[in-house]
Amino acid sequence: MLALLVYCYANGIFASRRIERATSRDIGVRFIAANLHPDHDTIATFRRTNKAAFEAVFVQVLLLARESGLLQLGTVSIDGTKIDANAAKIRSVRYDRAQQLREKLAADIADLTAKAEAADAPEDDPQALPAELARRAALNAKLDAACARLEAEARAEAAAARPDDKAKKAAYEAKTGRRGRPPKPPDDTPPPARQSNLTDPDSALMRRSEAHEYRQADNAQAVVCAGGQLILATNLVATPADAPSFAETILAMQNTLGLPATVLADTGFASGPAVSASQAHGIEPLVAIGRTQPHRPMTSARRPNPSRRARSRNPGVSQ
Repeated sequence: MLALLVYCYANGIFASRRIERATSRDIGVRFIAANLHPDHDTIATFRRTNKAAFEAVFVQVLLLARESGLLQLGTVSIDGTKIDANAAKIRSVRYDRAQQLREKLAADIADLTAKAEAADAPEDDPQALPAELARRAALNAKLDAACARLEAEARAEAAAARPDDKAKKAAYEAKTGRRGRPPKPPDDTPPPARQSNLTDPDSALMRRSEAHEYRQADNAQAVVCAGGQLILATNLVATPADAPSFAETILAMQNTLGLPATVLADTGFASGPAVSASQAHGIEPLVAIGRTQPHRPMTSARRPNPSRRARSRNPGVSQ
């Protein structure tokens, strides 16, 4: 069963029902399964029951491929793609809007509780009030959790920015004849426009490019061996840009297969801190930078006409 799942996943067959059908239709799968045909419930139960061991096996498979020469951990490539989350973007709420909704819900809950107490008589059985009260209380709990997440993120960002803030403040105070405003200290409060999704808080609003619409999605990162096209590492982040997770994804390989010698990445991964962190661990990052606009000589069609410009300034000149 283990060999069956490893082979099918490596060939892009993930659904248990598809694996079950493949044991009858695919010659490679039939060979791996010894011409047996386990049903989809058995396959899914095996994967769930042995989840931790099954995930560890994939690392062992890559190590075995490395020992046999199929995997050469020299040059790797990294790229990301946006995957739609199991949540609607309309379920995302801004921090300032969440604060307003929390205040309104607190007032609504107090009002509904008072109505429920007033209507709680032996001859009455109001079913709507408790249900409405529970619905508002559940929404209020989700808003509380969303605000707590945003506030925790803001505190973590402020703590990470404090060393740089101290250096900027020291440089500003060391100046003679200070001009301009002093550096602003990092704020622990989330920006009003920062959002969190109530259904899937691990996802974020992002788009694939400027030509696409915003969607509630995750940014999936994959590190691939440049020679054998084996997937060596993965990461799932909630940042639309690829650069913030560049160093994190690559350096995490140190705990599994080891660090590569060279990393290839497109311009979306261009980040000075990530490049410095990679170089500090002996990795050579080859990252594309943004395209520069070459100087184009002015053609005759684009070159201004001095006589035409003079005529436009002096309407009295004959045309």
